[in-house]
Amino acid sequence: MYAVIQTGGKQYKVSAGDVLAVECIDNKKDVTFHEVLLICDGEKVAVGQPYLKGAKVTADVLGGIRGPKLISFKYRRRKSSRRLHGHRQDLTQIRIKEIAAA
Repeated sequence: MYAVIQTGGKQYKVSAGDVLAVECIDNKKDVTFHEVLLICDGEKVAVGQPYLKGAKVTADVLGGIRGPKLISFKYRRRKSSRRLHGHRQDLTQIRIKEIAAA
């Protein structure tokens, strides 16, 4: 059984026991995702328009991590101008507990 959830403007395919890093979540203990787009249980597939009513995915929060460093470099030739920026996104690591259909 797997589900497709939406959080932080991104979509993730999850199943029970999966560990993944999502956009930063303020909750420290556990979190429930109500924005479930799809649930597949073997042969049965339920697709929401855009979300499934009554479906939810619960997860435990494992902690906060930092994403990979992204470099933004701007260079203007013959102008003696260059600009270097670095960015690391704050992420939250979660473990999926269960997927509940409506």
